[in-house]
Amino acid sequence: MEAEPPFATAAAGGNEAVARSSIWDLIRGCGPAGMTIDMEELRRMILMPEYLRVAMAMSVRAKDWNVGLVAASSIKNRNGDEQAAPKAPIVVFVNSRSGGRRSLALKVWLQKIMTEEQVAGGDGTVGWVLGSLAELFMHKRKPVPPTGIIPLGTGNDLSRSFDWGGSFPFAWRSAVKSTLYKAVTGPICHLDSWHVVIVTPDGQSIEPPLSLGQMENDAFGQDQDVDIDGELPKKVSCFEGVYHNYFSIGMDAQIAYGFHHIRNKKPYLAQGPILNKLIYSICSCTQGWFFTPCVHDPGLRGLKNILRLYIKRADYADWEQILVPSGVRAIVALNLRNYGSGRHPWGHPKPEYLEKRGFIEAHVDDGLLEIFGLKQGWHASFVMTKLISAQHIAQAAAIKMEIRGGEWNQAYLQMDGEPWKQPIAQDFSTYVVIKRVPFQSLMISGE
Repeated sequence: MEAEPPFATAAAGGNEAVARSSIWDLIRGCGPAGMTIDMEELRRMILMPEYLRVAMAMSVRAKDWNVGLVAASSIKNRNGDEQAAPKAPIVVFVNSRSGGRRSLALKVWLQKIMTEEQVAGGDGTVGWVLGSLAELFMHKRKPVPPTGIIPLGTGNDLSRSFDWGGSFPFAWRSAVKSTLYKAVTGPICHLDSWHVVIVTPDGQSIEPPLSLGQMENDAFGQDQDVDIDGELPKKVSCFEGVYHNYFSIGMDAQIAYGFHHIRNKKPYLAQGPILNKLIYSICSCTQGWFFTPCVHDPGLRGLKNILRLYIKRADYADWEQILVPSGVRAIVALNLRNYGSGRHPWGHPKPEYLEKRGFIEAHVDDGLLEIFGLKQGWHASFVMTKLISAQHIAQAAAIKMEIRGGEWNQAYLQMDGEPWKQPIAQDFSTYVVIKRVPFQSLMISGE
């Protein structure tokens, strides 16, 4: 009997702006109402046979899945292992940096319910898990398992988007059992992923986030997914990565960069949601975004001074330039409905408005990104408190940004909550090209 593909349940959190979670978010993970989950029955549904667990551990140590395939066949033939395949074997990845001490307690608790081989710790995120599973698509190693989420962090927008809640529940031990049950029984949904390529003049000092890897120049030249028709210097540096939540440039990325700088330099300050929120507020105020008219720093002026924005619509193959609205200081290309700890900056446009603008209702699997703008800090605050919607710019099947310095010598960008400082030149442009990955991630709904 052949087992179903393992489910990858990621216990991880995002690095987005922190906000207060509702009481409902805290208690909703306590289990399906009125349902008693039998532990032994659950274990029969999710535990892997011993030969698979051993083979998986060997693959991890060797960093080669072929080692595990050979080992599994050998061990099964030698031992005559006829254990019935479970309905939905699960592997859990726990992000040790999310949730403080709770991440370690969660890992230990899960290992008691399951087995040590099926629970992995480390500095991982949901994005890393989805990226690793994407390699199975590329190598045609199907079927690819779906992913569920246990929210440990503070943003958790991906978790919210698939109904897993926005925070770690109070009664977390019982919630873990119900989460595993939901991972087995929940419906499967699809999630778009977006490939990002950044091309910048060579010789610039840049520290890209972990989600971006440097490309070889030969690979860049052969990459048909990169569509740049502007003038480039003789030598360029190229980076690529994949995101699932959002990509942004400007004000929000600069605030996130300030927060990360403080957290990395003084980690003892960022020990919980309240302190994180306070640090974010301090970064927002000290960087001048709330008092832009009083500040003469050219870096606080609108993005239209450094940015040209191009998009491809779903039904057109050519690039179309979109004017950057005056006063917009942050532009976000959003894949999810949620942003910034459960906020909905795109809002809920009425059908007549969608038709007038040529938009469609936004979904995580529609092959489109919602592009919106934030002005100064006050505008962003009203958006985040849901008093108004962000400034709608476009819906796009692909995006190209051309960034050139002028009075600016750097810009701030972020991808799925990982910010970095991007040097920009006056003589040559830096390009960001975003296109949809040709396959979708499989996600388990926590409903």
